[in-house]
Amino acid sequence: MSFLKSFPPPGSAEGLRQQQPDTEAVLNGKGLGTGTLYIAESRLSWLDGSGLGFSLEYPTISLHAVSRDLNAYPREHLYVMVNAKFEEESKESVTDEEEEDSDDDVEPIAEFRFVPSDKSALEAMFTAMCECQALHPDPEDEDSDDYDGEEYDVEAHEQGQGDIPTFYTYEEGLSHLTAEGQATLERLEGMLSQSVSSQYNMAGVRTEDSIRDYEDGMEVDTTPTVAGQFEDADVDH
Repeated sequence: MSFLKSFPPPGSAEGLRQQQPDTEAVLNGKGLGTGTLYIAESRLSWLDGSGLGFSLEYPTISLHAVSRDLNAYPREHLYVMVNAKFEEESKESVTDEEEEDSDDDVEPIAEFRFVPSDKSALEAMFTAMCECQALHPDPEDEDSDDYDGEEYDVEAHEQGQGDIPTFYTYEEGLSHLTAEGQATLERLEGMLSQSVSSQYNMAGVRTEDSIRDYEDGMEVDTTPTVAGQFEDADVDH
């Protein structure tokens, strides 16, 4: 395949973690031959006996795993999914309509399978891949952790520089409310009080349990209501 190139294999200078000889490489179901797999901190490379091969950059690798499902593939292997396209198509075989459709295509995906002759080496290959992949975090994940707000410079404020954030107590906060804000707050408090009170009243009569539960949560006026005055009276049935 045309994407196979000749290059020197990665060594200790590039952080070589695992070198696995006699490993077959398969791309999208097509065998590329048998060669040596190099798992280095800088990249993942494979070279055949003639010195031709390819390298995969870790940021393009979206998934890697040990596959032992013989129904999916007849031999146990290291599965690697890459967000890239490696097989070149002949320009003459691509029609104008296909070129237009290609603009709407999703991101290309290539599936590699590395099949070592010694399947007991799969765990070591997988561990090396995990360690090297961790050295190349996804830039999008790092950006999502960024904080867009202003940072509070402690050192600057200790030296009397910069604006110091203002904090208010509850009473101080009320004094800074506008007339409209105070009216809104009173209306909300009234709605909340009415909502809480309705939970402890039924048909205008407070029970002893409801009063006790209500008093545990907040201070209330426990003066007996009109209905409550008949609580101890004898009632004819």
